[in-house]
Amino acid sequence: MPPAGWVHTRIVATGTGMRRGGLTMVAGWFSFDDAEVTGGDLLAARTAERWLRDAGVDHRVAMAANFRRATDVAWAELDPGTVSHLVFVCGPLAGGPVEALFDRFAAATRVAAGVSVVDGTARLAPVELVARDGPGVARADLALGGSLRAAPVAGVVRSHDQPEYGDRQEHAAVHRHLDRLLLDADVAPVPLDTRLHPGEPHLCATPDQLVAAMARCDVIVTTRLHGLVLGLRAGVPVLAVDPVRGGAKVTAQARALEWPAVVGADQAGSPALDEALAWCLTPEATGRVTRSIAAGMRSLSDSSDRLLAALRPSLGGEW
Repeated sequence: MPPAGWVHTRIVATGTGMRRGGLTMVAGWFSFDDAEVTGGDLLAARTAERWLRDAGVDHRVAMAANFRRATDVAWAELDPGTVSHLVFVCGPLAGGPVEALFDRFAAATRVAAGVSVVDGTARLAPVELVARDGPGVARADLALGGSLRAAPVAGVVRSHDQPEYGDRQEHAAVHRHLDRLLLDADVAPVPLDTRLHPGEPHLCATPDQLVAAMARCDVIVTTRLHGLVLGLRAGVPVLAVDPVRGGAKVTAQARALEWPAVVGADQAGSPALDEALAWCLTPEATGRVTRSIAAGMRSLSDSSDRLLAALRPSLGGEW
C-alpha cells in the first residue's frame, strides 16, 4: 500500500510536465472499451466535469466507445502532447489498464479524485490524490454530486413460448423488436415476472408484491395477458404487444378492457410500437387507465352474473 502521505486533503498541482493552456482529460474505468461501465462511474465523471466547467477549465472526457458522446474522446487516439492534465476519477487506482493510461500521458500533471488507494496504486506515481478511501481517509464518493434527471421507469414483463398457438407464435421476433424499443427509448427498464415463488428471492411471492412493484413504474411493456391486466390494476399505462400472429388473448383482453395501446405481432417492427410507448408516457394515457379499469369491472360484473346463473339450477339457491 502507498504511504499515508499520498492521501491529500486537496489537489496540489505539482505533477511532472505541468503546462498551461493544454487540454484537461477526465478519465476513469469508463474510459476503457473492455471494462465495465457503472452508473456510479458516470455520475462521478459528471461531478468532475461540473467542477472543471465551473472553474473555467477546458476539458474532455475519455469515454468507452459504446458510451461515447460527440464531445468525448478516445484516450488511445489522443496525442499525449495535447494533454496537460489527466484527472482520473472513481474506482480502484490500480491495474493494467490504468497503468497503460498513465504511461501514455506520463508528461501530464496527473490527479486522481474519488478513488480507492489499493495495492498497486504506488506504481502510478507521481500522482496527486484526493482519495475516496485509503489509509486513514474516507470521503464521499463523487457520484453523490453528479447531476440527475428523472427517467421514466419501464417494467418489462415477457411471455414465454406458447406452443398452443402453433406456427402463429412470433415471440422471438416480437421480443427482438421490444429489445430495440427499450434500447432506443430513454427509459429505465426493470424486468418483472408474473411468475411467483415463495422460495426464490428474485421473484415476488404474492400478487400484492407484484402489483406493488408495477405501481412504482411509469409504464409497463408486456407480451403477457397478465402483464396488461395487473399493470392497469396497478394504475400504470401498459404497452401490450400480442406475440401471436393474427392476435390472441392479449388483443382480446385489451378489447375487453377498452385499452388502446395494443400492438399486434405484425406491427411490432413498425413505428406503431414507438408511438404506443410515447403515448403511454403521456398524462392522457394515465387518465385512460381509470376508464379501462371501469370497463373491466363492468365486464366482470357480467361474468359474475353468468357464473352464478350457471350454478343456480344445480345448487338450488335463490340468490
